[in-house]
Amino acid sequence: MAQERIDKILAFLGVGTRKEVKKICRSGAVTVNGVPVKDSSEKIDPETDELVFDGQVLHYRKHIYVMLNKPAGVISATEDYLHKTVTDILPEEYQVFEPFPVGRLDKDTEGLLILTNDGQFSHQLLSPKKHVDKMYYVEVNRSLTEGKILELEQGVTLEDGYHTMPAKVQMLVGEEVAEQIIPQGLQAVIPEQPVSPYCKQRFLLTIQEGKFHQIKRMAEAVGSEVVYLKRLSMGNIILDSKLSLGDCRELTEEEINNF
Repeated sequence: MAQERIDKILAFLGVGTRKEVKKICRSGAVTVNGVPVKDSSEKIDPETDELVFDGQVLHYRKHIYVMLNKPAGVISATEDYLHKTVTDILPEEYQVFEPFPVGRLDKDTEGLLILTNDGQFSHQLLSPKKHVDKMYYVEVNRSLTEGKILELEQGVTLEDGYHTMPAKVQMLVGEEVAEQIIPQGLQAVIPEQPVSPYCKQRFLLTIQEGKFHQIKRMAEAVGSEVVYLKRLSMGNIILDSKLSLGDCRELTEEEINNF
């Protein structure tokens, strides 16, 4: 990693403003490789130099990548004056990096949401040119005929005239699911039983777009209504079954490099 100013690193990690950091350094509370630093403008390599503030080793990274199991009732935004946002429920150790959600999930939708401060990574996941699959678990209150399912798979026209790209529908009949249609690691995050009491049919839906309320509007276009929605995966990144609603963890290096 390129060298960075100490005051920039400390400010980024929430130790204080750059002005406050200057005073902190003068007090001798900051050391680099065991040596007190008086000049906060000094540059260090965050990957090889040990930076300590008030006896605590600080770890600086330019980018952060977080997987969140988003609960219902939380807004996919960085700030909102009326509702709790996904960044509000992140641990403080992640908040200091000022991550933002990659795409969005509706307020009442649960499941996989990735947050990062890496704009290039976000663009690669969301760019229509990349054709990144996004898989959802869907419950509807009116069963779809084979003809309606075929319409979804071929693409449907929404109420505003937009015609969606072809989708993939994988029906969940009873409690049995054909093993060949379930990618490894995905079975554990599919609800074993319907979540909504109004569920009449449930299925997996894979799309490559992210229009506003798209899945709900697709269901309406074929005469049904979504009563529960959960995102399971984006590309090769699958929701961690160990994460309870509201919990999060950092993406692994493999997940970051092979999405």
